[in-house]
Parts: sequence; structure tokens; C-alpha cells
Amino acid sequence: MRMLVTGGAGFIGSHLCERLLNDGHEVVCLDNFFTGSKRNISHLLENRSFELIRHDVTEPILLEVDRIFNLACPASPIHYQYNPVKTTKTSVMGMINMLGIAKRVKARILQASTSEVYGDPQVHPQTESYWGNVNTLGIRSCYDEGKRVAETLMMDYHRQNHVDIRIVRIFNTYGPKMAENDGRVVSNFILQALKGEDITVYGHGEQTRSFCFVTDLVEGLVRMMDCPGFTGPVNLGNPTETTILEFARKIIALTGSSSKVVFKPLPADDPKQRQPDITLAKKMLDWEPKVQVDDGLMQTIEYFSSVLAAG
Repeated sequence: MRMLVTGGAGFIGSHLCERLLNDGHEVVCLDNFFTGSKRNISHLLENRSFELIRHDVTEPILLEVDRIFNLACPASPIHYQYNPVKTTKTSVMGMINMLGIAKRVKARILQASTSEVYGDPQVHPQTESYWGNVNTLGIRSCYDEGKRVAETLMMDYHRQNHVDIRIVRIFNTYGPKMAENDGRVVSNFILQALKGEDITVYGHGEQTRSFCFVTDLVEGLVRMMDCPGFTGPVNLGNPTETTILEFARKIIALTGSSSKVVFKPLPADDPKQRQPDITLAKKMLDWEPKVQVDDGLMQTIEYFSSVLAAG
């Protein structure tokens, strides 16, 4: 098939492009390189089945494709808070433009939504039926609410125009090709540890996260796209929960670093808990994470070590 991956030069998108090419598909990678990197997909440019288009999803585009993976949107707080209006426009206008293509050419479309639609959850772990606890006025709202509206648009195009949709809610994902400057827990901690710098933990480090390795996540995306008659939403993430402080100590141990943990004030609207209930993914997709956290972290540490060595 001919696959469109928006945000295809990003962290998850570039891994997805590789997977789809390995599965024998033609891949059109669409990216404006705000947070994506040409380095992530440069090795694919010689592949005749791969096409790169520099384009912003907030602007209309005409393409003929069979399936659309819509991953276009800055996903880390540093990046999506840099230009919050643009972040919301990317989620909402980008979604409208991609749904327009799907409607016109009768393509199946998958939206990469997020666990952030649950906000600071009062239900734990989070199930797909939970409506969330989101601050509509906070500094994270541009991302949280943009993704929530994108889900609404998906469902309304499905009900009104019979567009074939799939919605996945992605929880914390990590692995090689993460951006060094994205401010996420994994990249921050690993880079600080490799440089021997203090590891920054916000609050008391008692907030929890669940980390899924990128190849496991991509497997879930592919299975969801291929799943007949199931629109979702479905959670994709690792249900193994850890506190941020425990995670920082794990990174120090795995890197053999001399770094010390330092504590800083907790950012506004930072969720206290984040853990997916993946019962639905197991049932409908026969999916669950396979990569153990330590194994995935070693691969990620090796990646960042090579990035630092290359200068």
C-alpha cells in the first residue's frame, strides 16, 4: 500500500517509516522539521519506495494514498509550549486537512492521540472510557485540548462522512532517535548522566510514569491500523509504573555515572500519575510491550552516547 506518515521525520514517525518500508509498503513522509530531523530519515532517502515532502500539515495538500498515520505535532512540553497557538493549529487544522484527504480518497486514517487527554487523572490506571481531568486554561492546554479536539474531529468525520478511522492514545515512549533537546524524562536523565551533570527531578520525584520502547509502540500502531472494524480509542503504552526518582537512580546505575539527583519545583499541571490500562489493546490487537525497560534503556543510552561522541 501507499502510506502517508505525517511527522515522519520525528522520533516515532521515523521508526514507523522504517517499519512500513520493511513491510513492503510505499511511504510518503510529510514533515516541516520543526521538531523532526532529517538525520532520522536520511538513510531512507535512497529507497525508491520512500518519498520525503517538506510540508506543514496546517496547510492543505493533495495526495493520493491508501492509509494515513497522523503523527504531526510537537509532543514534548518544551516544544509544544514554544508556540502554543501553532501547537493547537497543528492538532486541529492538521487533523481537518488529513481527514479531508481520507474522505476524498477513501483512505483509512490513524490519529496518534496521547495519554495527555486524561490530564491529571483521578482514575488510575487510565482506561479508554475515562473522560479525563484536563485544565483547559493551563500552559499544557494547547497540546492536551488540541489532541482532544482532534479525537472529536475523527469521530465526527466517521459518523457524518463514514471516514475509516483509528484512534490510539500513546503513553510515554522512549528509544533511539529521541531529540536531545526535547526536555523529556528519558532524554534529559540519560544526557545528564552521560555528561556527569546533576540529574534534575521535579517535585519530590514521587510522580509516576510508564515507559514503552519505541519498537513496541510502532508494533501497536501497525496492528491498530490493520485491525478491521475497530475505531478505538485504544491505549498503547507500558503498564509497568515507576516513580521519577526511581527512574533517575536506574539511569545513574545503567550509565555508571557519578551524577547526583537535584530537586526543582514541580511544573504547573504536571500529572501525578500516568499508567495505561492496556486490557483493550490485549483483547483487540493481541498487543503488549515485549522490550524490558533495562534493555530498551541500554539501546537508548548507546544512541545518545554516539550522538555525544559525534559532537
